[in-house]
Amino acid sequence: MSVDRRTALRLIAAGGAAATTTGAVRGDEAPAPPPDAVGLLYDTTKCIGCKTCVVACHEANELPPETREWGDGLYDAPTKLGSRTKNIIKLYRDDQGRESYMKEQCMHCVDPSCAGACMIGALQKREFGIVTWVKDRCIACRYCQVACPFNIPKFEWDARDPRIVKCELCRHLLARGEKPACVRVCPREAVIFGKRDELLAEAKRRIDSEPGRYVPKVYGETDGGGTQVLYVSHIAFEKLGLPDLGDQAPSVRARAVQHGLYQGFVAPAALYVVLGAVVLRNRKRIGNTDEEDDA
Repeated sequence: MSVDRRTALRLIAAGGAAATTTGAVRGDEAPAPPPDAVGLLYDTTKCIGCKTCVVACHEANELPPETREWGDGLYDAPTKLGSRTKNIIKLYRDDQGRESYMKEQCMHCVDPSCAGACMIGALQKREFGIVTWVKDRCIACRYCQVACPFNIPKFEWDARDPRIVKCELCRHLLARGEKPACVRVCPREAVIFGKRDELLAEAKRRIDSEPGRYVPKVYGETDGGGTQVLYVSHIAFEKLGLPDLGDQAPSVRARAVQHGLYQGFVAPAALYVVLGAVVLRNRKRIGNTDEEDDA
């Protein structure tokens, strides 16, 4: 850990206290996209399934190749998201022979359930509305995995100091004025990057200009409270694996229940302080053991 135990416990207590303040989002409130929100627009009709974006994502984020699925240790060919894969292309095929590729990664929800489930703030919406994982706040409870309606965050089960792994829109590249790696390498511009409002306008323009080509809907405009990753498709979205969430974010319903049961999270926040202290103590012990082993 890069912070000492006392500092970490102070963060836990602060995270719990923040949830009890009068300034916290009410259960029936839903935030709007931040003014600087950026995101992706993926067009299923343009994707050829080359998976160049998957390779570029591995390289840009310094992720090891995912060879374990094939058992031979040779092929970097993941078939699902995991602790080594933040972005994946899947194939949909129905009985009538209709096919479509589907790009799967973090949706960067406007009101993210993963962030709402983490009382310590290990997942936050930060610059440009990007849902970001903060290592020094994470106690590896994995509540974010349970809360995410898209089943996106993955846990490093094989690491001694595990991370939560998910797409962060290559924010380290954005800081240098570059585009996300998946966008930069796509030969068909099946995925494009930009401000969310401009991407939404482009998605609607495509649907209006070729109404017979697309399902008449932009997935992510309001689904689940809205997302910063948007989709246009010639195949029904639910068949591609995108859930029907309605227009309300799951986190809104969760907040309503939690506020009613716990009156501002006082009880679970206190429990989290205790659990967090235990987990952080154990992680620190593991770190000290690693240092002794390396000596």
